[in-house]
Amino acid sequence: MARDTHSIVKMSRREGYALHPKAHKALVKRPGRPGQHGQNMRFSKQSQYALQLREKQKVKRLYGLLEKQFSNLMKEASRRQGQSGSVLLQLLERRLDNAIYRAGFAPSRRAARQLVTHGHFMLNGTRVDIPSIRLKDGDAIVVRERSKTSEYFKKLDDISPAPSTVPAWLKVDRKKVNVTITGLPTRDDAEPDINEQLIVEYYSR
Repeated sequence: MARDTHSIVKMSRREGYALHPKAHKALVKRPGRPGQHGQNMRFSKQSQYALQLREKQKVKRLYGLLEKQFSNLMKEASRRQGQSGSVLLQLLERRLDNAIYRAGFAPSRRAARQLVTHGHFMLNGTRVDIPSIRLKDGDAIVVRERSKTSEYFKKLDDISPAPSTVPAWLKVDRKKVNVTITGLPTRDDAEPDINEQLIVEYYSR
């Protein structure tokens, strides 16, 4: 299964955005872009194309998709009713790995992706290992019984503490480690500092 193996901290510095919780400190300590001339490039004026590209790269890397996956998702969003940018973010939020992360069962989307690919979860009673599975209203995600005895889930509260807020479209039972999809995400459920219109403009060139 193809995946992006680049350093998440370096990618965060490149985008000027914390793509992973552990990248926050790195951005404070070294706020410039990576590379020899990163500090000098920090305040350079960017063209409209560069702004569009950087926003596309930021969101693609935030959700852990490769270019072809992201491009295909944008095409699908463009065919659907509604604003393409908002539809794109809704489709991204409905990914299985994102739901695991949003529910608080993983400290990052990368960690959630790994948990899914290792087969720790069941979806509607069937073991799954595909992070990109798109969830729908009524779906039930549970941790496999044998996985509950693993060190990860025994120490879940230490590894991935319960989030302060959980999206309204997810009903989480942390004690039983399961999630029920009670609706569909809205644009407000995605990060507020994403400018999805720039992504639409990038693919509309």
